[in-house]
Amino acid sequence: MPTYEYRCDPDGVFEVTRALGTPPESMTCPRCGNEAARVFSAPMLASFAPRALKSAIENAEKSRDHPEIVSSLPRHGVRRRTPVAPLTPALSRLPRPGG
Repeated sequence: MPTYEYRCDPDGVFEVTRALGTPPESMTCPRCGNEAARVFSAPMLASFAPRALKSAIENAEKSRDHPEIVSSLPRHGVRRRTPVAPLTPALSRLPRPGG
């Protein structure tokens, strides 16, 4: 049987399994009892995807409602600045911001 998703404003997304073509447009949230609207999502094709792709999709879904809090920059090394081409002489006569 297919799984259908519903979104409750206070509690987020929950899933309901129903017979094909029988889900209502809205359902009662099992946690708070509020009305939850049906959400249309991609079909579950994750079983055919590589493990790394499944993990990336799960992280993206999780971060939609509960983003990770970052307290410092990553330690992957210093990013180098992208080299910038020198200004053409015609552009050097234009006024500069803040100057």
